[in-house]
Amino acid sequence: MRIVVFVKQVPASQEVTMDPGTGTLVRDGAAARINPYDLPAIEAALRLRETLGGEVTAVTMGPPAAEGVLREAAAMGADRGVLVSDPAFAGADVLATSYTLRQALNKMGGADLLLFGRQTTDGDTAQVGPAVCAGLGIGFVGWVDELLHWDEEGITVRQLLSGSLQTVRLAYPCGLAVNQNAAVPRLPTLKGKLSARRREIFRLGLADMEDSRPGRYGLDASPTQVERIFLPEAKASRPPLTGTGRQLAEHIREAIVPYLPKAAKEEKEVSP
Repeated sequence: MRIVVFVKQVPASQEVTMDPGTGTLVRDGAAARINPYDLPAIEAALRLRETLGGEVTAVTMGPPAAEGVLREAAAMGADRGVLVSDPAFAGADVLATSYTLRQALNKMGGADLLLFGRQTTDGDTAQVGPAVCAGLGIGFVGWVDELLHWDEEGITVRQLLSGSLQTVRLAYPCGLAVNQNAAVPRLPTLKGKLSARRREIFRLGLADMEDSRPGRYGLDASPTQVERIFLPEAKASRPPLTGTGRQLAEHIREAIVPYLPKAAKEEKEVSP
């Protein structure tokens, strides 16, 4: 069983800066950590390997410093770490990131099961997992709250959907994005940490990809771009409202009318 779990290095605090020219996060030199939502995905991968055998490979895309999150995955028990890193990959949105990861996965020879965290704490889109699997033409289930059964043919999971639960069976190859409830991450052992320090990290760059055209990667290949960064306008004026309950209600209605959709404004105007 070939299991690949995708992890990401994210800022360690909310005090991050943005590049005003590109509208992307400035990651160089910033304190970083493994995305906490990825830890249950690593744990799920390790549990599956314990039953089915095979190999767990942790993959991350990022700058050279992102190697640290692969060593953390190795300390937990991952067999291999692959760093997808090249200046050409910088500034990628979900579309460009998923394309890069698919190219890297093809270079690695594919996998039977792809595991993702529910989302990341920086981008927070929860779209990379489904985008990778859609591009590969394989099944995908997100919001996995519990791993119910797995064997050599496929896996059965419980998916949490807007307050309801759904049981889904998927055949390999497939991909899953797991919630934090799906698998409580184990703590790395001292032996695991020492072993992870010596573990070889494999690297893939633009030249290693089957499609090595720079225009297919990074900021140039990202249709989603930040047009402008600005602070919300602060309004210091907060006039007190006085009067009867009916008068106060009318004051509030008048205050919010400019922000209502056109249809709601017209309804307000014809109301008695």
